[in-house]
Amino acid sequence: MTVFIICLLLVCVMPFLAKAPLAVAMHRNGGYDNALPREQQQRLKGFGARANAAHYNCFEAITYYAPAALVVLTTSSVDTTHVALAVSFVACRVVYLICYWYAWNTLRSIMFVAGLAVSIALFITAI
Repeated sequence: MTVFIICLLLVCVMPFLAKAPLAVAMHRNGGYDNALPREQQQRLKGFGARANAAHYNCFEAITYYAPAALVVLTTSSVDTTHVALAVSFVACRVVYLICYWYAWNTLRSIMFVAGLAVSIALFITAI
Protein backbone atom coordinates (compact mmCIF):
# COMPACT_ATOMS: atom_id res chain seq x y z
CA MET A 1 0.00 0.00 0.00
CA THR A 2 2.93 2.36 0.63
CA VAL A 3 3.87 2.41 -3.06
CA PHE A 4 0.25 3.13 -3.96
CA ILE A 5 0.14 6.12 -1.60
CA ILE A 6 3.53 7.35 -2.81
CA CYS A 7 2.17 7.29 -6.38
CA LEU A 8 -0.82 9.36 -5.27
CA LEU A 9 1.54 11.82 -3.62
CA LEU A 10 3.73 12.00 -6.74
CA VAL A 11 0.73 12.76 -8.93
CA CYS A 12 -0.33 15.52 -6.52
CA VAL A 13 3.14 17.16 -6.46
CA MET A 14 3.85 16.61 -10.15
CA PRO A 15 2.47 20.05 -11.15
CA PHE A 16 5.05 21.67 -8.91
CA LEU A 17 7.86 19.49 -10.28
CA ALA A 18 6.70 20.28 -13.82
CA LYS A 19 6.98 23.97 -12.99
CA ALA A 20 10.80 23.77 -13.06
CA PRO A 21 11.15 23.65 -16.88
CA LEU A 22 8.51 26.37 -17.13
CA ALA A 23 10.43 28.56 -14.69
CA VAL A 24 13.60 28.03 -16.73
CA ALA A 25 11.77 29.05 -19.90
CA MET A 26 10.39 32.12 -18.15
CA HIS A 27 13.83 33.04 -16.87
CA ARG A 28 15.25 32.76 -20.39
CA ASN A 29 12.46 35.03 -21.62
CA GLY A 30 13.56 38.22 -19.89
CA GLY A 31 13.72 36.91 -16.33
CA TYR A 32 11.03 35.38 -14.18
CA ASP A 33 8.25 37.95 -13.79
CA ASN A 34 7.01 37.21 -10.29
CA ALA A 35 4.62 40.17 -10.38
CA LEU A 36 2.72 38.88 -13.44
CA PRO A 37 3.84 35.30 -14.06
CA ARG A 38 0.72 34.16 -15.90
CA GLU A 39 0.93 37.04 -18.34
CA GLN A 40 4.55 36.15 -19.00
CA GLN A 41 3.61 32.49 -19.42
CA GLN A 42 1.00 33.42 -22.04
CA ARG A 43 3.70 35.16 -24.11
CA LEU A 44 6.00 32.12 -24.18
CA LYS A 45 6.57 30.34 -27.49
CA GLY A 46 7.93 26.92 -28.40
CA PHE A 47 9.35 24.99 -25.46
CA GLY A 48 8.13 27.58 -22.96
CA ALA A 49 4.55 27.38 -24.20
CA ARG A 50 4.67 23.59 -24.13
CA ALA A 51 6.17 23.61 -20.62
CA ASN A 52 3.34 25.89 -19.51
CA ALA A 53 0.69 23.61 -21.01
CA ALA A 54 2.34 20.53 -19.48
CA HIS A 55 2.42 22.22 -16.07
CA TYR A 56 -1.30 23.01 -16.16
CA ASN A 57 -2.15 19.57 -17.53
CA CYS A 58 -0.60 18.04 -14.41
CA PHE A 59 -3.27 19.76 -12.34
CA GLU A 60 -5.92 18.40 -14.71
CA ALA A 61 -4.57 14.86 -14.32
CA ILE A 62 -5.15 15.04 -10.58
CA THR A 63 -8.88 15.46 -11.22
CA TYR A 64 -9.25 12.02 -12.77
CA TYR A 65 -6.49 10.06 -11.02
CA ALA A 66 -6.94 11.12 -7.40
CA PRO A 67 -10.65 10.18 -7.20
CA ALA A 68 -9.86 6.76 -8.67
CA ALA A 69 -7.02 6.21 -6.20
CA LEU A 70 -9.16 7.37 -3.30
CA VAL A 71 -11.97 5.02 -4.32
CA VAL A 72 -9.49 2.14 -4.24
CA LEU A 73 -8.22 3.23 -0.82
CA THR A 74 -11.69 3.53 0.66
CA THR A 75 -13.51 0.58 -0.90
CA SER A 76 -11.00 -2.22 -1.19
CA SER A 77 -7.68 -3.40 0.03
CA VAL A 78 -4.84 -2.25 -2.18
CA ASP A 79 -3.42 -5.27 -4.00
CA THR A 80 -0.64 -5.80 -6.50
CA THR A 81 -2.93 -4.92 -9.41
CA HIS A 82 -3.71 -1.53 -7.87
CA VAL A 83 -0.03 -0.88 -7.20
CA ALA A 84 0.90 -1.82 -10.76
CA LEU A 85 -1.80 0.49 -12.11
CA ALA A 86 -0.63 3.34 -9.88
CA VAL A 87 2.99 2.94 -10.95
CA SER A 88 1.83 2.74 -14.57
CA PHE A 89 -0.07 6.00 -14.21
CA VAL A 90 2.96 7.80 -12.80
CA ALA A 91 5.12 6.38 -15.60
CA CYS A 92 2.59 7.50 -18.21
CA ARG A 93 2.55 10.99 -16.75
CA VAL A 94 6.35 11.27 -16.69
CA VAL A 95 6.57 10.17 -20.32
CA TYR A 96 3.66 12.51 -21.11
CA LEU A 97 5.60 15.47 -19.68
CA ILE A 98 8.73 14.62 -21.63
CA CYS A 99 6.66 14.26 -24.81
CA TYR A 100 5.00 17.62 -24.20
CA TRP A 101 8.31 19.40 -23.63
CA TYR A 102 9.86 17.96 -26.79
CA ALA A 103 6.75 18.18 -29.03
CA TRP A 104 6.37 14.45 -29.51
CA ASN A 105 2.64 14.90 -30.04
CA THR A 106 1.51 11.41 -31.05
CA LEU A 107 3.29 9.65 -28.19
CA ARG A 108 2.02 12.34 -25.82
CA SER A 109 -1.56 11.62 -26.86
CA ILE A 110 -1.00 7.89 -26.43
CA MET A 111 0.34 8.48 -22.91
CA PHE A 112 -2.66 10.65 -22.07
CA VAL A 113 -5.09 7.95 -23.19
CA ALA A 114 -3.08 5.27 -21.37
CA GLY A 115 -3.13 7.30 -18.14
CA LEU A 116 -6.86 7.87 -18.47
CA ALA A 117 -7.37 4.14 -19.07
CA VAL A 118 -5.35 3.38 -15.92
CA SER A 119 -7.60 5.69 -13.91
CA ILE A 120 -10.69 3.96 -15.28
CA ALA A 121 -9.14 0.59 -14.50
CA LEU A 122 -8.59 1.70 -10.90
CA PHE A 123 -12.28 2.51 -10.59
CA ILE A 124 -13.26 -0.83 -12.16
CA THR A 125 -10.92 -2.89 -9.97
CA ALA A 126 -12.29 -1.20 -6.86
CA ILE A 127 -15.80 -2.52 -7.59
